Amino acid sequence: MSKKILVVGGVAGGAGTAARIRRLDEDAEIIMFERGPHVSFSNCALPYHLSGVVKDCDDLVLMCPSKFAEQYNIEARVNNEVLSINKEAKTVEVKDLINDKVYTEKYDKLILSPGANPIKPKSITGVDRDNVFTIRNVVDIDKLNKYVNSNNVKNVAVIGAGYIGVEIAENFIHSNKNVALVEAMDQVLQPLDFDMAQILQKELYDNGINVVLADPLTEIHSDHVVLKSGKKIKAEAIVLAIGVSPETKLAKAAGLKIGETGGIEVNHNYVTSDPNIYAVGDVIEVYSKIARSKTRLPLAGPAQRQARAAANHIYNIPNRNNGVIGSSVIRAFDYNAATTGLNEKQLKKAGISYDFVYVIPMDKVGLMPDANPIHFKLLYEVPTGKVLGAQAIGKGNVDKRIDIIATAILFEATVEELTELELAYAPLFSTPRNAVNQASLVATNLINNRFKQVPVTKVRELVENDAFIVDVREKDEYAQGHLINSINIPLSELRERTAEIPTDQPVYLHCRSAQRSYNACLALQGKGYENVINISGSYLGICCYEYFLDQTTERAKIVTEYNFN
Repeated sequence: MSKKILVVGGVAGGAGTAARIRRLDEDAEIIMFERGPHVSFSNCALPYHLSGVVKDCDDLVLMCPSKFAEQYNIEARVNNEVLSINKEAKTVEVKDLINDKVYTEKYDKLILSPGANPIKPKSITGVDRDNVFTIRNVVDIDKLNKYVNSNNVKNVAVIGAGYIGVEIAENFIHSNKNVALVEAMDQVLQPLDFDMAQILQKELYDNGINVVLADPLTEIHSDHVVLKSGKKIKAEAIVLAIGVSPETKLAKAAGLKIGETGGIEVNHNYVTSDPNIYAVGDVIEVYSKIARSKTRLPLAGPAQRQARAAANHIYNIPNRNNGVIGSSVIRAFDYNAATTGLNEKQLKKAGISYDFVYVIPMDKVGLMPDANPIHFKLLYEVPTGKVLGAQAIGKGNVDKRIDIIATAILFEATVEELTELELAYAPLFSTPRNAVNQASLVATNLINNRFKQVPVTKVRELVENDAFIVDVREKDEYAQGHLINSINIPLSELRERTAEIPTDQPVYLHCRSAQRSYNACLALQGKGYENVINISGSYLGICCYEYFLDQTTERAKIVTEYNFN
């Protein structure tokens, strides 16, 4: 007897599960329910409709119900909302929103993939005004775009500087709007560490976005918003992008178990507390491979893998559940940023002993067109050297470096093992020593106590305390910009000028990107200096770290001139 399988929700999780079930079972009766008008759409591409990159809203729709029927023999019922689940009778109650008709469907297996809802706090005054928008689907982005165009909106406030917020802000800039990006936390893009986030904050600021940090939204009016500090920002349209909460109303009403993070609790095979009900996608609680704790991860890639695993389990095909590590990538104007694994905040919360390296190699051979620096941060466990995470920012293909680290984390590789990775090289694509290899070599040296380093986050404190800082770049580089209290002893002159370097206090060395200063550290150590410390990231990293806060606060600069080349 053929199975009858019902799927609540479409997009990556629901549609992916349904399609996999059909490939496994040609005879199954499969029905998908979606309360909106579109069962399969590119939700990750929604912001790009605002700038015209995706010109027609209909282009965001990937597959309509008729195509599901033709290609997969799957019945996709749009504008149909599942109201309740009766676990004992194995039925769902559904409302046809077009005909206002309620009916019942039986199931053998039920898949829940309702996704997550954008958060819209009632504590914000005016949050229900007509000029306030959230983005979840094609209808939402179309509504926002039409409102902005029909009302001749000039000023937009985007509340929340996560991935969606940053993408919406950028696309509004491309459509010639004045954009404020307001974030309650002290940085944009929480998956990045604070030091790495400064690079993207600079890029957003330089492209005309008014980036406002550590100042939550409190009031919304017809032509402006008010922040906790009392600051007022002009805005005729407001987009709330402050996060999502799993849509668990249906599951809770059915008595399904909810996990500690607020998502539906599922087992190894994405089975809920009811053996005939599965759940996948943004609505579920998942397991962090590195932190060894429960978490939520609303990303399309994991949802696709969960969909396949759930469908497999219905047909007794075994799955391997590795947990999640959280890999993602975003573009912000000319820069790309990618992350995987845990960042410093998450590692501290998980109680994991770690260290990191920050290197800035070129993304391809410097002679080649469009060669640019790549800011690469690698985090690893101490003392084991096990790879825990990485972040990369640059104008080139940062994603391929992060994909390497994601693979390394899956197989629990160490930094020593990364040094031996044989990676593809040609001058137009990379350097002979890939950023991954370079970072792992530095990490291996640190684990083996070959030298000491200090991060760019500590340099302002060093300058303010008048630490002894040596700039080992050449004289012309120093003249173009340097730390205000540094002395210039080029690496080419270092061995002849050691008398100028004290032995009774710490000596901090830097160059442009920390390679020459590393060589200087080893040279001085070879001459008996015991307290020499390399500044990780060096002058380029310092300038990138300091710039945004220098421009947006009243603090004094610690550099004579910035240098970003």
